[in-house]
Order: sequence, then C-alpha cells, then structure tokens
Amino acid sequence: MSGPRGRLSLDELRSLVAGGVIDTVVVAMTDMQGRLQGKRCDAAFFLDEIVEHATEACSYLLAVDVEMNTVEGYAMSSWETGYGDFVMTPDLSSLRVVPWQEGTALCHSDLSWPDGRPVDASPRAILSRQVERLASRGWIGMAGTELEFIVFKESFEEAFLKGYRGLVPGNQYNVDYSILGTGRLEPLLGRIRREMSGAGMVVESVKGECNYGQHEVAFRYGPLLEKADEHVLYKTGAKEIAAEEGCSLTFMAKFDEREGNSCHIHLSLQDEEGSSLFAGEGEFGTSPVFDSFLGGLLASLPELTLLLAPNINSYKRFAPGSFAPTAVAWGVDNRTCAFRLVGHGPSLRVECRVPGGDVNPYLAIAALVAGGLDGIENELPLPPAFSGNAYTAELERIPTSLGEAARLFGQSALARAAFGDEVVAHYLNMARVELDAYARAVTDWERVRCFERL
Repeated sequence: MSGPRGRLSLDELRSLVAGGVIDTVVVAMTDMQGRLQGKRCDAAFFLDEIVEHATEACSYLLAVDVEMNTVEGYAMSSWETGYGDFVMTPDLSSLRVVPWQEGTALCHSDLSWPDGRPVDASPRAILSRQVERLASRGWIGMAGTELEFIVFKESFEEAFLKGYRGLVPGNQYNVDYSILGTGRLEPLLGRIRREMSGAGMVVESVKGECNYGQHEVAFRYGPLLEKADEHVLYKTGAKEIAAEEGCSLTFMAKFDEREGNSCHIHLSLQDEEGSSLFAGEGEFGTSPVFDSFLGGLLASLPELTLLLAPNINSYKRFAPGSFAPTAVAWGVDNRTCAFRLVGHGPSLRVECRVPGGDVNPYLAIAALVAGGLDGIENELPLPPAFSGNAYTAELERIPTSLGEAARLFGQSALARAAFGDEVVAHYLNMARVELDAYARAVTDWERVRCFERL
C-alpha cells in the first residue's frame, strides 16, 4: 500500500479484490446518534457500480430515535413524504481496511437527495461546512478525541438479558494509570490497539481510568473530518472486537454513580503551511487568534451544549468532583474547567472536557469550530484564566439537562447562522423525541422508591 498502513487508494482496493484479499466493502454513513449505518456490499459490485453511481438508503436513518423507531416531527423524512431514499456517495479518500472482519474494507459516504441537493442535517455535512469556513480563511482544523469506555465480562447478549444490571466490570477497583489494571485486560485492549492501527489509525496509548473496568485508547490528532470518521469507526470496531472476545463495553456518558465516560476533544488551528495559529507571545504562549477563538468557545458553550451533550444521560455526568466539568470556565492545565489549555509552542491546543462517550463527534467538533469562529469574527475578549476549583466557584454553569440545552440551542442566533434553520429544527426535534420518551419511562429508581414505601 502506497499510503499509511490500512488506508487504501481505489487502485489498491481493486488489486486486493482481484487477489481475493478483500471481498466486502462497508458503505457507511453516520446517523444523528453517531452510529455507523449502511450496507455491506460485494466488493466487485462496489467497484463496478457504487464507485461511479453511488448507492441509496432510506432517509429515515436521519429521522428515527435510538431504538430505530419512526417518530414525528422531522421535515426531511416522514410517512407523509413516503420515507424515500437519499443517495450515499462514497468518499473514496476514506477507504480503509477493517482488520477485525475478514476480507473487509470500509468507505464513509456523503449524503444527497436524488436531485443532487446535499442532506443538510447529515452530521458529516454539518462538520464539512465548518471545515469549509476554516478553509476560506486559509486555516486547517486539527483535532483528537479521547474516548473512555467501561469493559464488562458479560457478552452483549448476556448483559441485555440481565437488563444491564449486576454486570461484572473488567476491573474490580480504580485502575487509573495502573499498568496492572490494563494488563489484566490486555487481551482485549491490545487487540483493539492493533486492529485500529491496522485500519490506518495512529494509536498513541491506552490507560486505565477511575471507574471500575474503565479504560481509554488515545489516537494521534489529525484533520477534523478524518478524525470524526475514525472516531465513529473506532467506536463501532471496539464493540465488535469486544463481542468477538466474549465481553462487552459501553461508551454511555454515565453508567453508574461513579465517574462517567468522557470524550475530551483536543482542538487546534494551523495555516496552510502547517504552522500553529494558536501559539504566540501571550501570557501563556498564546496568540490573539487563540484568545478570540477560546473567547468564542466560552461565550457559545451554553447555547451549543446540545451538540456536545446530546442525550438525557449526558447531563448526569456533570457532577462536582467527577472530572467532568460543571462551570463555563477555562484554565491552564486545570481539569475542573470546561476548557483546559494544554501543550506549548506548536503543540498548544484547547481541550474541551464537556462531551461524554455518547457524543456525535461530527456535531461536537462542528459546534466548537462554529463557536470559536464566532469569537474571532466578533473579536470576543478572553476572560482571565481560572485557577482553583471551578466546581465551587461562582461561575456560569453548563446546562444541567437536555431540556435546558435544547431551549438555549433553539434560541441561539449563532446556531442558526452557523448551521441553518433546518439543522437547528432537526436536532431540536431529536431532543424533543428523547425528552418525550424519558418522560413516559418508569425507572428502577422509581420502583425502589415507590413500590412499598409510598
């Protein structure tokens, strides 16, 4: 292969198919929940037909809830419109091997309507538009996402049959940074590292985290769209590998009352020559671009939190002393703040600590770029860095519920300017669907509190 290990050109794919090495190509899109959806195609059919003519999928993939139920309120797709198809056009630059599935390659796709119009509410399209806004300035965004997950000894099927209660974690105590703790799960963690490397991702490390059985695999940073593509493939692949190993894992933001699963997003900007736009002569080695960008992130955080924390469960992660933020603040290497200044010189970057493991990376990165660009365009000032414990300080708070975040998102002129009214309405409806479903649910907590005692 002429490119990075695991990445494929179209000619390389043709050669591997002709040699019988690859027989399946997954043509995938990412839905609102950040999940890969699509088709497993015969590799010869992909080369002969889909490369030139694309393929189709039902538009309901962007108009259902997490259970794949059809729901009301989406303008793009409904019973009234007949749930027609949209077109999945493969992005051939995203071709790569899927090592954990024999004879398989994968290609991400962009969505359009049959008349050629883009599907504006597609997560990949939303991020692509923000990448184009950066490009119009001659800027390139770079990101890295750090996903945490919790491993359980039960298979996914066993966990389902147990109602996800009484599961045995892969470690029985806090293994944060513990070599013994990661060693205990090295058969799984090592396989995830090797398989992701074989798929063209640059793995940096794996470490234990605070919750029982909790771990994190870190990957090297890269261009925004590429990193979002890798994020969703890694998340899917880690689950598939765990299933093959007879265990399960979850990326949900808050599995229990202990520490939740985070997805810290590291973000920086470069010019076309690859020089940092964030490094400068400021007090902390920052540039005016960085200061205005971070000023925009802080100012926009409450109204764009919906795209960083998209589920009911997301907000249960925001708890004092949990390493998940509660305050709209930034600090120099301060893990109690929503934004943390990390690195120096060419590696200087901002870490957003708001998203959980349930985040849709396309939407979250798009929100951060939109907020930062608003700060630059309006020359927003950067408040002083916060030092100390942001959990107990008198600071503006991150929205504490999906309902509050949705209300602020709906009122946001910034969101409408950056993403368009159609996108805002689409993701407000997604929030409404989740809130309505949660309001109807009777939980175990309620049964324990009410069955006998009330």
